[in-house]
Amino acid sequence: MFRFAHSEYLYALYLIPVIIILIWFSIKKQNQLLDKFANSSLHKILFPLRSGIKVFFKNGLIVVSIILLIFALANPQIGSKVEEVKQVGIDVYILLDVSLSMKAEDIKPSRLEKAKHEISKLIQKLNGDRIGLIVFSGKAFIQFPLTTDYSAANLFLSAVSVKSVPQPGTAIGPAVQLAMNSFKKDEETQKAVVIITDGEDHEGDLDNVIEEANNLGVKIYSIGLGSPQGVPIPLYNSSGRQVGYKKDRNGNVVLTKLDEQTLQDITEKGNGKYYRGSNTDDELEQIYDDLASLEGSEFGATKITEYEDRYYYFLIPAILVLFIEIFIKERKSKFFNKFENNGVTN
Repeated sequence: MFRFAHSEYLYALYLIPVIIILIWFSIKKQNQLLDKFANSSLHKILFPLRSGIKVFFKNGLIVVSIILLIFALANPQIGSKVEEVKQVGIDVYILLDVSLSMKAEDIKPSRLEKAKHEISKLIQKLNGDRIGLIVFSGKAFIQFPLTTDYSAANLFLSAVSVKSVPQPGTAIGPAVQLAMNSFKKDEETQKAVVIITDGEDHEGDLDNVIEEANNLGVKIYSIGLGSPQGVPIPLYNSSGRQVGYKKDRNGNVVLTKLDEQTLQDITEKGNGKYYRGSNTDDELEQIYDDLASLEGSEFGATKITEYEDRYYYFLIPAILVLFIEIFIKERKSKFFNKFENNGVTN
């Protein structure tokens, strides 16, 4: 099996016609300057050793070496063998609150952006564990299911905003229930749920879903983001300029408070831990350290192909061609004289 490890470098081949045109204009400009210096009929007298065909040949070698270097940078690889690798790890669903209160800025740059940053760092740290993301406010939706495709997970994470779920509210219970339903119960992997929210739970039956989690052996962790004293929720216009704060129907500024008691109760009943979010610490990393102590289980197998680099197939010829170009002088020679005598001129 053949492939390029960095196929994006092959786009540089589109520059080759541009380079050829630039070389042609450069040679043409030189000839024009020579014509201004002396009549073309005098060129052979004034420059008897100059070989026009060698000028084109040397530049042609440069173009060939550039093409070979581009292929070398793309790093061609050959698949030597296919192996079946067991996938071992734990399953983690992160439940991310995307209600409007998560736009509060008592944690910089905002509660939601801090949470997304921590999740992104966790994804970069994972190695074989499956991670899924559920976003919730008044309702809960799967942003991406359990996966080991961490690049795709980061891509879907970046698209999360307070507009991801149109229904207002903060329904923790339905979000946990959705996670329970989404775990593959026929696989005996260690499972955990991490809730990231300000804890202002407005709806949802928590006791029953926590009991279900306990029966399935799912540990529930939570990270509380925000201030227990309460802060206003800033509002911004389309250009990113703050235009005020969220107000209730009576015109009073709404304060969003961290409900730590609810989150502590959830994690205590769910055999997990509660962490208070801050501007400096990475609470999700601390949770992952706890999860890392859980014994990973085999949840499948995947076939991988081992590839061997073959970039030197192009790099070595590119270097040789450049050396040849360096040592070829622009003076006439017997070999190239045959081409010039057959009709190739300056």
